[in-house]
Amino acid sequence: MNRLRQLFHRFRGRSVELDLKPYRKTLSEISTRERAMEALGDLQLVSLSTTLITRARDGAAVDDLLVEAFALVRETSRRVLGLRPFDVQMIAGIAMHQAKLAEMQTGEGKTLAAVLPAYLNALPGRGVHVLTFNDYLAHRDAEWMGPVYRFLGLTVGSVGQGMNAAERQRAYAADVTYVTAKEAGFDYLRDHLCLDRGGLVHRPFHFVIADEADSILIDEARIPLVIAGDAAPPDENPYHMAEIVRGLTRGVDFDTDEYSRNVNLTEPGLDRVEATLGCGNLHDSANLRLLTELNLALQAEVLLRRDVDYIVSDGMIELVDEFTGRVVENRRWPYGLQTAVEAKEGLELQPDGLIRGSVTLQHFVQLYAKVGAMTATARSAAEELSEFYDLTVVVIPPNRPCIRIDHPDVVFTHKEAKHRALIREVADVHATGRPILVGTSSVQESEQLAAALRKTGVACAVLNARNDELEAGIIAQAGALGAVTISTNMAGRGTDIHLGGAQERDYDRVVALGGLYVVGTNRHESRRIDDQLRGRAGRQGDPGASRFIISLEDDLIERYGVVGLIPPPHRPPRQDDPVGDPAVSREIARAQRIIESQNHDIRRTLRRYSSLVEEQRKVIHQRRQDVLLEETPLRLLLTEAPQRYARLRSTVSEAVLRRVERQLTLFHIDECWTEHLARIAHIREGIHLLSIGGHRPLDEFHKMVARAFRDLLRKIDDQIIETFQSAEITADGIDWDKKGRRGPGATWTYLVDDNPFGNWLERACKGVREQLRDNSD
Repeated sequence: MNRLRQLFHRFRGRSVELDLKPYRKTLSEISTRERAMEALGDLQLVSLSTTLITRARDGAAVDDLLVEAFALVRETSRRVLGLRPFDVQMIAGIAMHQAKLAEMQTGEGKTLAAVLPAYLNALPGRGVHVLTFNDYLAHRDAEWMGPVYRFLGLTVGSVGQGMNAAERQRAYAADVTYVTAKEAGFDYLRDHLCLDRGGLVHRPFHFVIADEADSILIDEARIPLVIAGDAAPPDENPYHMAEIVRGLTRGVDFDTDEYSRNVNLTEPGLDRVEATLGCGNLHDSANLRLLTELNLALQAEVLLRRDVDYIVSDGMIELVDEFTGRVVENRRWPYGLQTAVEAKEGLELQPDGLIRGSVTLQHFVQLYAKVGAMTATARSAAEELSEFYDLTVVVIPPNRPCIRIDHPDVVFTHKEAKHRALIREVADVHATGRPILVGTSSVQESEQLAAALRKTGVACAVLNARNDELEAGIIAQAGALGAVTISTNMAGRGTDIHLGGAQERDYDRVVALGGLYVVGTNRHESRRIDDQLRGRAGRQGDPGASRFIISLEDDLIERYGVVGLIPPPHRPPRQDDPVGDPAVSREIARAQRIIESQNHDIRRTLRRYSSLVEEQRKVIHQRRQDVLLEETPLRLLLTEAPQRYARLRSTVSEAVLRRVERQLTLFHIDECWTEHLARIAHIREGIHLLSIGGHRPLDEFHKMVARAFRDLLRKIDDQIIETFQSAEITADGIDWDKKGRRGPGATWTYLVDDNPFGNWLERACKGVREQLRDNSD
């Protein structure tokens, strides 16, 4: 049966492995070697590890060391942690070592499974990174698994926000480093701007294991990491713009499209704004900047919702991730939209940034020589993981069969009926003492539901973007007897919910009640997110159940017009009772699959646009690294400015001139690359207009970016020479203060294709609604 399923997946173009026989053969060899180790003393195990390290660093292939290394880690983990990896964890470790993605269900012990390939690939001394979902997990996993690595003679470190450069250097110098993908990526970008090799924190990338890989490699892949420096303030007063649009009336002065994704002024609204601003025709070329900032204010006021898209905390705008419901550290909206939202809320404006470097997580992960991964939900994204990362999904069965009951959706026609049903369901189940976890789609919904439950006498804990630092503690008690936990999406990802509470004191009583009951209040654009929520229940063979209680007025269903796709004979009238027609649930599920496919197409399109720029970035980065590490001789000044060079050589040493050329080269590479990124952004924003003339936007984009890069390479050399000819150079080198040198400022991540006012990518891709409509014909 497994063979037939695997052939079916391959026929569909997916790269999924279901046959584990090849892994079981290796597992048998590991078990035989492990039995021989059981009689050895601790010092003998340490000696075996020392031998493996020596062999690996003398050039032995790590594949040849796998059996002994895995057996050694298994026995060491049993002794040091009291945890002996299950056979399925061993198989997952083998798969990850082979640069594959191990799909392991929630609660199956991915953290321990990752130690096996991490140890093996750390033996050569080139470093292994384990990319975690957040800083808390990076620190926790390094501390938790650290004793195994240290017992076997390896070092382990973790990286988190707030660490200085020296602390980061020590952490990355460890044999195994636990770090979030974003922190590792930001450090990579900071390295790009170092002017001295002593400031570098990374070493060459070797092997990486991506935990929660679907989130890092799929959901976050389209969000580039950006390092930015100071930029000029906006031309207009953003507070004045916010005040103007706040006085406009929906349906009179402006209208939104049917998905509330775009907003536009009406003719009367345009007249009113022009009169207020006293600017004449707002669409004149002289008013382009004014029009842009007005539109930004309009998007901020109408389309972005407080406590849904963002929260206000300590006088700052903090963005809420649509996939997790959590605040995302250092994320900003691009192109002035962040400033417009700050003005809308009456907050102090934070400096916007001039992009000095950028890399997507997708491209960052591909810098590693070998990539392994693990997550609980990968099969639905297997095709994309194979296409973008060459990762095969290996489906690992649970150590104990999953007995969770996944009930059919309960669908209501309107939100009020759904809300009443949710309150009844939670109250009735709570009365039995069974623990409940309710997954909501937004901060606003989680707080409204919690308030309604408290009015009925049901006490509950709330986990959302306002208090995510308390996440581990809240999740630890979510399985306690009588616990009710209201959370935004993906509660406590990476943290197990133990039946009976953190200490499992009431385990038997909770099991008798049926285990954890998970209730989802909305369907998500990705089935993986829904499956992650379901997976909070039923860990390690425990009982559990899940159910989604949704309505036809939920955001996902309204945004993509799903109700209109339901055949008229099956389209229900407004009613308080649940909809009983299975055709409604089938249509919702079908729409969800189509939306997933469309999002895949969007990411593929983004990749096509970004790939050439990424290749250019690699060329520039390699040139910069060669200069920084002094791996190539610099002869440009001697060749192109020989007279100035000769005059200076009579007053300063040759070493000073070499240092000056190195500093000038690094400086102008950085400055010209910054200008190049700004030019690309300008090209990208207008590229859709070329389709009007019958051109292919992607082809034209590539031509324009290639031409811009050729200009960039010439400009770097020209500016190095120009600065050398005019700069004041002494025995101390160049006075950068006189040259107005500005270093990089804060770092943040930009949203690209999620730009709510319809950016270049949305215009380049076919709309989801249109595809849904096409598929319904």
